[in-house]
Amino acid sequence: MGDSIYNLGDILDAVGAELGEEHPALIHGDRVISWPEMTRRSNNLARALREMGAETGDKAGFYLRNQPEYMEALAACFKGRFTHVNVNYRYLDDELTYIFDNSDSAIVFFDREFREHVERVRDRLPKVKVWVEIGGDGADTPDFAVGYESLATKGNGKPLDIERSDDDLIFLYTGGTTGMPKGVMWSHKIWRESGRQSMITIYGYAPDTMEQHLGFVHEVGRFGRQLPACPLMHGTGLFTAMGAIIAGGCIVTLQNTKTFDAEELWATVDRRGVTAMAIVGDAFAKPMLRVLNENPGKYDLSSVQTITSSGVMWSMEVKRGLIEHMPQVALMDTFGASEAVGFGMSVTTAEGTQQTARFTLGENCKVFTEDRREVKPGSGEPGFIARGGAVPLGYYKDPEKTAKTYWEVDGVRYAVPGDWCTVEEDGTITLLGRGSNCINSAGEKIYPEEVEEALKNHEAVRDALVVGLPDEKWGQAVTAVVELNDGAEVDQDTLKAFVQTRLARYKAPKSILFKPSLGRAPNGKADYKSIKAFAMESLGVSA
Repeated sequence: MGDSIYNLGDILDAVGAELGEEHPALIHGDRVISWPEMTRRSNNLARALREMGAETGDKAGFYLRNQPEYMEALAACFKGRFTHVNVNYRYLDDELTYIFDNSDSAIVFFDREFREHVERVRDRLPKVKVWVEIGGDGADTPDFAVGYESLATKGNGKPLDIERSDDDLIFLYTGGTTGMPKGVMWSHKIWRESGRQSMITIYGYAPDTMEQHLGFVHEVGRFGRQLPACPLMHGTGLFTAMGAIIAGGCIVTLQNTKTFDAEELWATVDRRGVTAMAIVGDAFAKPMLRVLNENPGKYDLSSVQTITSSGVMWSMEVKRGLIEHMPQVALMDTFGASEAVGFGMSVTTAEGTQQTARFTLGENCKVFTEDRREVKPGSGEPGFIARGGAVPLGYYKDPEKTAKTYWEVDGVRYAVPGDWCTVEEDGTITLLGRGSNCINSAGEKIYPEEVEEALKNHEAVRDALVVGLPDEKWGQAVTAVVELNDGAEVDQDTLKAFVQTRLARYKAPKSILFKPSLGRAPNGKADYKSIKAFAMESLGVSA
């Protein structure tokens, strides 16, 4: 076993040797897997895969919903020196083929429910050495695959006699909202370093040695119970879960993996003493608040210390509502991307709040104009937020896109995902939106997120998305698609007038359409492509 505080396999070996049967590692409904059990099973799995021909650096596709096996197999990848590849379980045949092929996956973990999809694409994927099916007892596992349990339960469970590297990789594939998904290459060391400042902010220090890390495990980490309400296949859920598990904590997953059930979430918090949760903005927070408002005092929420959101805006009204039910909680709105994390953070507590989309600029972060000048605080000039320091190596097998996203400015390498913001006098940043979604209307730049936020402040509106449609007069016309609360009624003129009380008139939608569901992904992210297509068809607009 190594003593690296960067390689996640070495860390899990050390943590696993410290914790006993009384320490849960994974909880899913009535299933409780202790730390010694997870350690044995992940060691067996890693060793079995290497014996079946998997080699150091091989990519492992995770075609799975949230479940204990996701984290167990992830631990096995760290220990066996395989590279995790997240796979969106909503993908269909061509998309699956693309991501397995593009990532050069040699191992694929897949849920039994996805067997038919795998059977249709596997002949197109000759690079896959091992197909591992999860679910059932393995008795009916198809001939081309091996049952997960047979790998996890056979063996002595001892750590692998293997030397690992801080340069071992984790892949995080982007959502593909601006083209085909791209694999962001994180080394274990870069991932650990990128979270260092957050540890210092929250705990006052970050461990520098394995001894210090194990001290942190015993002092703080083993008491943590993290519930990723969003999918582990996306960065917010995955990275928060990784942080908890390497600290010796416990990952609690919900049994209903096909839809988000806020009642199950709060019942699980009550039953399992959850201390932290990961969500994605209002898509999760609004139904969570609705259940609490409808059932005051029903759930014991005293264990909850933090709720972390990333990826989309989290409105202040909803944050305040949650704090009324949990006055002890800290709501952490983090700004990150697949391409880097730690761009900024906004913390809301009962004592203090920041306005929506306002973040404290992260360490090693700057804001640059398109011609790579640094934006002056208080100037009002919009720019791209950039993160230096511990940033990923780039996109897998795509040097051209890597060069566009990872800039070098004055000898420093920055990750620049494309998010516009302004820098206030006090150094805080106000997010405006992703550049690819920016609307140019009569020469004015309009960022969809701020219009969406204004619409969602109306009592009748559950959710809203805003796009720009081709228009002879405006160039692009601001167009909103709105999802109303159950039983609510409101017309577009009323909503237009409401937005004009919050924003400059030119930012108000020219048209507002209504849709029963905006079809957000399980992680809360918006599908702007389909919303734009719906709006264009509804209004008879051609490209």
